[in-house]
Amino acid sequence: MAPGGSACKEVVESHSPVADYDIASTKSESNTTTMKNAVSFVGKSGIHSNNDVYELLECPVCTNLMYPPIHQCPNGHTLCSNCKIRVHNCCPTCRYDLGNIRCLALEKVAESLELPCKYQNLGCHDIFPYYSKLKHEQHCRFRPYNCPYAGSECSVTGDIPTLVAHLKDDHKVDMHDGCTFNHRYVKSNPHEVENATWMLTVFNCFGRQFCLHFEAFQLGMAPVYMAFLRFMGDDNEAKKFSYSLEVGANGRKLIWQGIPRSIRDSHRKVRDSQDGLVIQRNLALYFSGGDRQELKLRVTGRIWKEE
Repeated sequence: MAPGGSACKEVVESHSPVADYDIASTKSESNTTTMKNAVSFVGKSGIHSNNDVYELLECPVCTNLMYPPIHQCPNGHTLCSNCKIRVHNCCPTCRYDLGNIRCLALEKVAESLELPCKYQNLGCHDIFPYYSKLKHEQHCRFRPYNCPYAGSECSVTGDIPTLVAHLKDDHKVDMHDGCTFNHRYVKSNPHEVENATWMLTVFNCFGRQFCLHFEAFQLGMAPVYMAFLRFMGDDNEAKKFSYSLEVGANGRKLIWQGIPRSIRDSHRKVRDSQDGLVIQRNLALYFSGGDRQELKLRVTGRIWKEE
């Protein structure tokens, strides 16, 4: 038993979910040996090989890079602060209590490293100090986009061409060429309003792609309909475009003009900010005409590029 260490009361069998940690334990123990080899290269000229230290900085549980505070057990096995909670303060390698020991030496060594962005294969070729890398990656313009389809919790990510193909092939989204549109939305029982997306259409315009959303949802206690546009790209590019939406009938109309939101902003974030054409149900039924028992809305609009 290590000095000051105590075995965890519950030793998890190999068939439990913690078995994944057992697989990583061999890697962690080999990393301990690597640490001795890597440190031996430290001198006036710095670290001879970053790869060995880079491996040491991988958490053996989640395999993500570790950032302060980096924790270690009395036997020297390390893991990140998030996984320390996940394993209930029990070292996944040797099963001793982790306690609150920090691996200050490894944290210090990390300061000397410079690493490429993890989105290097997507086009980012910048190099960053270890502790600046994570912040950069959270905002890197080359990071993948989330699928903009709002009808389900889709987990697909990728670049724009990948997502366009995904929307067409997997979500069967309608694709249109052009910068103007004229859509008719019909619902037989408009009194049943649920938080559900009705339609998503993608427009190819100015060589870029735009997502037109139309849906019904509850805004507080009031049911409303909303149409808005999202740009398939970053926010700084989205600001180069504007769009307008119009709905009306019986000599009355509502007009909305704005800037499309980037798909970096989630569909729910845009919807909840009401950044689009919002139509109250009573007015929507008035625009529908007839006996107000069926929703018939015609939404027209256009997209243009700001000079």
